[in-house]
Amino acid sequence: MLTGKLVRVKHARNKLVPMYINAADPNWLGVAEQLLFIYRDSPGHTRGEIEEELANAIDEGAGQLIHQGLAKLLEDRCEYEVVADLPPEQIRESVFRIATIHRQLAAKASVAFDRVAVLKQVSEELNQDPEVIDRALFADLKGEQRVLKFEEITAGQLLDRYNVALAQSVLLRCVKMEVRVWGESPARFRQLFRAVKFRKLIAAIRETPGNSYTISLDGPLSLFSSTQKYGLQLALFLPSLLHCKAFQLTADVRWGVEKKEKSFELSANDGLRTHYQDFGVYTPKEFTLFLESFRATVSDWTIDDNPSLIALEGGVWVPDFTLTHTPTGKEVYVEMFGFWRKLDLESHYKRLKSQRPGQFLLVVSEAMRADEDVEATFGDEVYRYKRTPSAEAIAKLAAKISNVTKRVV
Repeated sequence: MLTGKLVRVKHARNKLVPMYINAADPNWLGVAEQLLFIYRDSPGHTRGEIEEELANAIDEGAGQLIHQGLAKLLEDRCEYEVVADLPPEQIRESVFRIATIHRQLAAKASVAFDRVAVLKQVSEELNQDPEVIDRALFADLKGEQRVLKFEEITAGQLLDRYNVALAQSVLLRCVKMEVRVWGESPARFRQLFRAVKFRKLIAAIRETPGNSYTISLDGPLSLFSSTQKYGLQLALFLPSLLHCKAFQLTADVRWGVEKKEKSFELSANDGLRTHYQDFGVYTPKEFTLFLESFRATVSDWTIDDNPSLIALEGGVWVPDFTLTHTPTGKEVYVEMFGFWRKLDLESHYKRLKSQRPGQFLLVVSEAMRADEDVEATFGDEVYRYKRTPSAEAIAKLAAKISNVTKRVV
C-alpha cells in the first residue's frame, strides 16, 4: 500500500482524480525492470543496503514520487528477518549496563572510553564472540533487517499494481461507497458478494435493473472505531471488483488535513487491472473452522456453505450457511457478520424478522463492533461471541427459533 506522501492525485473541482501512469509505456516498464533488478537480488541484504541502491536508481526529477511508490510496493513484497544469535534487546541491556560502568571508571582515571573492552566483557558474559555482539547490537532496527525472500512480480504487473494502489489510497479516506456491477454470471456475482464477506465490510446489496446489483458500503471515515483496520479491508476489496467486466464505483471522500469533501469515481473504462489471479470463491478462515466444527460436533443438522441468494423487500440477502434439520427438513440460514454497528444490525435484524421469521441466525463478533459501546439487545436470532462461535450453541438456537423440540448430538 502507498503511504500518504506517495499518493498522486489532481483536483477537478470537487473530484479527486488519481494520476495513473500508462502501464504499457516502455519508459515506465524500463523503470520497473530497474527497480525489480534490485529487489530480485535483495534476499540476504539489509534494508539499509537496499536503500543505498535505490538512492542511485530513483530519479530526483518529476518522476521521483512514482519511482518511490513503485519501490514501496516492491518493499511490501519482501519478507524480512532479524539476523542475530541472541535477542538484540538482551545484548543492548548488557552492553549499556557494562558501558556505563566503563565510562565511570574511564572518567575517574581520566582515560579514553574503551569500546573494545566493553564488547569483550559482554562477549564473556553472554558467551559470544565480540564480533557477533557488535553485529547483533542493533540487528532489530529497520535498516538492519535482512530480506528473507521476495515475492516475484513482472514489470507490467508492478505498474498495474501502482495504479490500483493509487485508487486504494483514495478509498482509505472515504465515508461511503457505492458500486454497481452488471452483466455478470450468477457465479461471478456471488463471488463478488463473498469478497465483501471475506473483507468483513458493512454493506447492503440490492438487485437493480439490467441484470445488475448495487452494493452500498460504509467507508472507514464513517465508523467510530476500527477506522484503520476497516479502511485497509475496504481497499483490499478493490482488486476483487476489478475482475468484473462492467462496474461503476462512486465514493464520497474527505481529503487532506482539513478533510474537505471530495468525490471519487472509478469504472471498468479506467482500465485498472488487478495483478491478483482469479481464484474463485473466497472463504474466510473462520468460516472454514466453523464449518469443520459444526460437522464434527452436531449430528442432527447438516450444514451447506453455498446457499442461494435470498430476495427481500428492499434488497438481497447473502447468507453464509444453510442449516437443515435432518429429522424435519426445517432450514435456518446463518449469516456471520464482520464489522458491524448497532443501528445497521438492528435494521437488518428487523427486516429478516418480518420477512424470514424462524429462518435466520445472525452470528456477531463482539471484537468487530465499530461504534460506541452502547448496549445492543436482540432476540434469540442473534448469537454474540467474544472469541470463536460455538457450533453446538448455534445448533441449539437454530432448533429453538425453528421450533424443533428435540435435538440429539
